[in-house]
Amino acid sequence: MSTDTTASVSTHVLDTSTGRPAVAVTVSLAARGGDAPYAALGGSATDADGRCKDLPALPEGTTHVRLVFDTESYFTSQKQAEAQQDAPRVRDSGAFFPEVAIAFAVAPGEHYHVPLLLNPFGYSVYRGS
Repeated sequence: MSTDTTASVSTHVLDTSTGRPAVAVTVSLAARGGDAPYAALGGSATDADGRCKDLPALPEGTTHVRLVFDTESYFTSQKQAEAQQDAPRVRDSGAFFPEVAIAFAVAPGEHYHVPLLLNPFGYSVYRGS
């Protein structure tokens, strides 16, 4: 959670091509303060609801955050699951966007929920609540 001197971040991923949460998407978190370079803080993976509930806390002085989503591994696993289920083919031979990197500014005391709406050929993000 955010404090008076730090911001906090959460995310979730929805696969709009299936209309379901995207499960087991690896998410890495990095932060920077001022003009300093980004420093990796760690990461997590989405749960059965497509949410990352255990992203690392942001250090005091963070002004910018970057989330990187490993979409290639997710779509590869989806493709294998479709093959096992004998489902109709809805994806091409690979991920068009192998990763999605989202960078945004933060302010102390604020919480930033940043959902990723994902499909094999595009994505959208927004500041949620």
